[in-house]
Amino acid sequence: MTPQPEERSLHDAFAEAAHDITPGPVPLAAVERAGRTRRRRRSTALALGSALLVTAVAVTAVRAFTPRQGVSLAVPAVTAHTARPTGPTPAPPAKPPTVVQPGQRLTPAPGVQLWLTPEGKHWSTPDGGENFRSVTDGNLKTAEPGLSHQSEGAAGGVFHSGVYYGTRKAARIVFTTRTSSTTATLVELPGNPGWGAWYISTPPSTQDAAITLYDATGKVLAALPGGPP
Repeated sequence: MTPQPEERSLHDAFAEAAHDITPGPVPLAAVERAGRTRRRRRSTALALGSALLVTAVAVTAVRAFTPRQGVSLAVPAVTAHTARPTGPTPAPPAKPPTVVQPGQRLTPAPGVQLWLTPEGKHWSTPDGGENFRSVTDGNLKTAEPGLSHQSEGAAGGVFHSGVYYGTRKAARIVFTTRTSSTTATLVELPGNPGWGAWYISTPPSTQDAAITLYDATGKVLAALPGGPP
């Protein structure tokens, strides 16, 4: 397309005017500041984007491992086991001898009285009779531990008693039947004379029993394997 005369004249005028203009200095400092500003903005945008990405991943992981409402995670049940005691059944508790005064009357069973003197064991029965077991007449071998046993009918059962002798370590006498073991009561005079008396009440069907004398450590000192000697 060929320019019109008016357009050519205007173009020539602008060109002539441009030759008379001197260009100013280039604003390098402003250009550098603008460039640094644009780089900082890009760095901030990248850091923000990275943080948002990490947060999104963390939220996704929490949702993946958190059970939804109404959904339970099966956890294996742990059953507690109580350790059962092993070893032999412990012996009945020891009942060390009770110290009584000479002639002091005890009532170990209904209608029965028992007392000690330096000569031995005395006891009475419901029918009014009195009995005596000497420890000084020479019939007991007091050089070594031993037991004696007597029995009397009492109200509703049997009253068992005897003497132990030949030891100053008596701590427990156990009266054992086929179905039970019972610890007898021990009494002795002051001064640990090396002998004393024992007694226990039982049902009528327990005439025959094993009677065992122990020391405080559980050692057997003497025993009667059956009924009264």
